[in-house]
Amino acid sequence: MFYHSTRDAGDSVTSKQAILTGIAPDGGLYVSDQLGASRLDLGRVCAQGYHATACDVLGTLLPDYTADEVRSCVAGAYADNFDTPAVTPLTPLGQDWLLELWHGPTCAFKDVALQMLPRLMSVARASEGTAGGVMIVTATSGDTGKAALDGFADVPGTGVTVFYPAGKVSDVQRLQMVTQRGANVAVAGIRGTFDDAQTQVKRIFANQALAERLAARGVVLSSANSINVGRLVPQVTYYFDAYAQLVKAGRVAAGDPVDFCVPTGNFGDVLAGYYAKRLGLPVGTLIVASNTNKVLTDFIETGTYDRRRDFVKTISPSMDILVSSNLERLLYYLTDGDCEQVASWMGQLSATGTYTLPSHLMDRMRETFACGFATDDQTRATIRSAWDDHGVLIDPHTAVGACVLGRLPHEGRERVCLSTANPYKFSADVLAALGHDVDGLDGFACMDQLERLTGVPAPRQLSALRTAEVRHPDVCDQDEMLGFVESACARVFA
Repeated sequence: MFYHSTRDAGDSVTSKQAILTGIAPDGGLYVSDQLGASRLDLGRVCAQGYHATACDVLGTLLPDYTADEVRSCVAGAYADNFDTPAVTPLTPLGQDWLLELWHGPTCAFKDVALQMLPRLMSVARASEGTAGGVMIVTATSGDTGKAALDGFADVPGTGVTVFYPAGKVSDVQRLQMVTQRGANVAVAGIRGTFDDAQTQVKRIFANQALAERLAARGVVLSSANSINVGRLVPQVTYYFDAYAQLVKAGRVAAGDPVDFCVPTGNFGDVLAGYYAKRLGLPVGTLIVASNTNKVLTDFIETGTYDRRRDFVKTISPSMDILVSSNLERLLYYLTDGDCEQVASWMGQLSATGTYTLPSHLMDRMRETFACGFATDDQTRATIRSAWDDHGVLIDPHTAVGACVLGRLPHEGRERVCLSTANPYKFSADVLAALGHDVDGLDGFACMDQLERLTGVPAPRQLSALRTAEVRHPDVCDQDEMLGFVESACARVFA
């Protein structure tokens, strides 16, 4: 299986090379034309556990990794760093299910992939004979940053630089990043939005002069965002494992379709579900759940992607995104691999802020994807009803998904809502949603009060942040990001 850019099929690379590079030289994302040529054995999946399924998924989508390399990566990624041997357990929420993806070290779904990616990169560097260092450069809307920092901290031959939108993440999310330990890490807030940070990161990757200067130091850049196929592939596993849990619980028979609702901004998490379907998982509908920044909802409903709108800061900040980078991969597959057309749409998006798909492609998309969005008030109401009616505490992102799912007619299939973060990452907003005044309370006072109110314990790694030392206070303008990356490379790879 080889990979090439969504915008040009001319140059193919192995999966190891794609993971090390992160993003294609032309700015496109790496895809494989062999996706779906090999399908997982559903009976086998339903009879085994998470680790074995992860090995099957990675072995299928990253075939130049040997079986021993895959097993080693899986064993290291999903061990005592997750607080449950199930890794991503399925739990009930009324008549539907929550897929809890937040049991890893940073309490967010990004851990599933970002505990894996450094190991995949280390194996790739060794087998490719890569000399020098790799600097991971990542923009985050809140959760990717800490997960990347935790995964790559002090990994030999690797550095990690994270940019987050200052003032647009939760207090806990910010503290998780700015208190990060590690000799090879760098963190800065930027004055702007996540989209601003992501745009600048892509420009940094495309800057040939910077690449030449870093090459003289023996340093190359790569990404930990879901634009990196090594971030995307591990997420496919939990769709298969969730299905296996339903089979083992007697809720579905192998082969019955299951619907998945995914709160998403950058489209990576729901795209992993599409990959799972291509690999043989009986997916009924993939429901894209948006917050008030509903660029994806509008796109699926109208066929026009339009980022020319006011950015809204919501209580689900990890979804406050107007440019959904991973959608580009889906466009490639919708067009049956028309790189020229994908490149044209991406050019239109960059130049004008919008593009429109023809109706026959949107009809094809809607065969698999549905959509909906939730306002902040609707999100708060869902948090409260989940607790009052079911005794389940959920975070604002999960609540967006649960709200959208709850409004859709039940088609008689089992339905799974992806739960993407521990509620204590957003204690103030969750506490307020439960009807309590949070004025004048800092994030940790809210955490303590929420714990007393619900009896649900706050994760130790979050509560311990109140006494952690701030190590990365930097805030910069967008045009200073390139210099920040270069300085970080000079320090880490001195």
